Amino acid sequence: MVRVQVLMTPEEREAFRRVARDEGLSLSGWLRKAGLERLASAGALQRIEEPEQLDEFFRHCDERESGREPDWEEHLQVIRRSRQSGQSDT
Repeated sequence: MVRVQVLMTPEEREAFRRVARDEGLSLSGWLRKAGLERLASAGALQRIEEPEQLDEFFRHCDERESGREPDWEEHLQVIRRSRQSGQSDT
């Protein structure tokens, strides 16, 4: 491993630290993860030509997601509440 110095404002550092802490990571670990995700995204612009590449693409998409997808009934409830109040919870 090598060390890299990153220049940022104190406000940026604190914002990054908060998000890193919320994700259970150190600031260094969070910055490294963010950089690796950017590298993976840049590689995603490559043409998918083999089924294995498609599987890897979807695996990467699944790893990026967090939480759970609401079921259809939950979506409908949000729509109904939004219509009644004029705003959504999202």
